[in-house]
Amino acid sequence: MSPTDPVIGSVRRVATADGPRWLVRSEDGDRLLDGSLSDLLALPLDDARATVEAAPFTDLAGPVLAPVDGQEVWAAGVTYARSRDERMAESASASVYDEVYAAERPELFFKAPGWRVVGPGEHVGIRADSSWDVPEPELALVFTRDGELFGYVPANDVSSRSIEGENPLYLPQAKVYDGACALGPAIVPVWVAHEPFAIALTIERGGEVAFRGATDTRQLTRSSAHLGRWLTAATSFPDGVVLLTGTGIVPDEAFTLRADDVVTVTIDGLGALTNPVRVVGRDLRDHGGTR
Repeated sequence: MSPTDPVIGSVRRVATADGPRWLVRSEDGDRLLDGSLSDLLALPLDDARATVEAAPFTDLAGPVLAPVDGQEVWAAGVTYARSRDERMAESASASVYDEVYAAERPELFFKAPGWRVVGPGEHVGIRADSSWDVPEPELALVFTRDGELFGYVPANDVSSRSIEGENPLYLPQAKVYDGACALGPAIVPVWVAHEPFAIALTIERGGEVAFRGATDTRQLTRSSAHLGRWLTAATSFPDGVVLLTGTGIVPDEAFTLRADDVVTVTIDGLGALTNPVRVVGRDLRDHGGTR
């Protein structure tokens, strides 16, 4: 099976003439879920599985969309040694990254509302006011309303290393902007796929490979259960929630994303997420950014 083929048992969101609908891939074709992902994630995990497996067959089809509707997307940082080392190298406040890597409490931050997430084939963004930008290929976890792990999905946490490196307090601006979060192609439930996962990143420029890297989730310093417990410790998610788990692949300092690059995140058993790159926003450092 190609990484671009729908994984058997996966749940994906597609655009149809009647609006976005949720389909389940089975060996015999697609099945149609009645309702939204929010409805599904409101159920206990066993009931959600029964709902997915009992969905009726359908001939609906359409372009694949980002596999979220009402969910927030959050992210964990500095969960791989490689990420810690690179954050320390880029930052004027290096010690904070070493400390959080070893701490009991993980770094967790808001990444995107569901409506801002882009899906397969849509453009991810690099900020006009950033000089050093990278994709961050990550395993994303999908949790139910009650904090049970429902499934997995490939993710791209596009980030400005120059902005975050300038000051850790600029993290939201380095991480949260138009086109900074991509998910897809589908959510693969926990009863279909199992950790650990191999993760690969390929960046093409002008039809040639400009960067290639690989890691696997065995290098994560924190478990999915640990991250999920901390995320839901004091925050409720009535629609469920998506959590990016951090990256173990970081291009070196000589590399930065450019407009028209094409980024592919491939996770074995989950599929491949491919997005072209564009510049977003305005550079206020040169145009009206005075106090």
